[in-house]
Amino acid sequence: MGLEMTMPAAEEAAPAPARVEVYPLSRYYFGARDVAGGGGAGRETAADRVLRLKANFAAHGLRTTVHGVLLVELFDHPHVLLLQVRNSSFLLPGGRLRPGEQDVPGLKRKLSSKLSVAGNQDVDHGGDGDCDEWQIGECVGMWWRSEFDAAPFPYLLPNARAPKECIKLFLIKLPVSRQFVVPRNMKLLAVPLSQIHDNAQVYGPIIAGIPNLLSKFSFNIITD
Repeated sequence: MGLEMTMPAAEEAAPAPARVEVYPLSRYYFGARDVAGGGGAGRETAADRVLRLKANFAAHGLRTTVHGVLLVELFDHPHVLLLQVRNSSFLLPGGRLRPGEQDVPGLKRKLSSKLSVAGNQDVDHGGDGDCDEWQIGECVGMWWRSEFDAAPFPYLLPNARAPKECIKLFLIKLPVSRQFVVPRNMKLLAVPLSQIHDNAQVYGPIIAGIPNLLSKFSFNIITD
């Protein structure tokens, strides 16, 4: 018998990566506002945080936090906007969802709380602020905390019987320009992707993993 020859199937073209517009840092305006209640952010110790997580878990179960990844251009390179608390730890803008609150509305509320003129006193306590102005993109990563004092992992550990926290990262579509106003006890810094890449010692595992999460996107770097 002769061998039957088959023609290889034509390869399908891979879908083009999603395109992200990144605008210059110079198009954004930055200000500061007073902190409601005297500003306790940044004073919490590791032990305080464990106690807070335990209390939240006892009252509401799994804690869900949502954070925004905001990109700007500087020196022809994408930079991530990070909050720095009292010249020490770095944070992504965002925070804890209320019980029963959905991801997108909750993240809009937290972004307005951290980065807008209204601040905590209006947005976190019932006001609308400018929540509708935020454009929330896709969820680019999820991290899990298996125990109250455990480091977060980008997957759920097989021996985790009841995870204590789920941390979600969303890509934020920034407009051509806008104003950012942060509490006076924080700084809003533009940090290059090349600096945070694999630099968990300084920025923690979640922020240090952002460049890998963003590798699926195509950046349209817009310069002035």
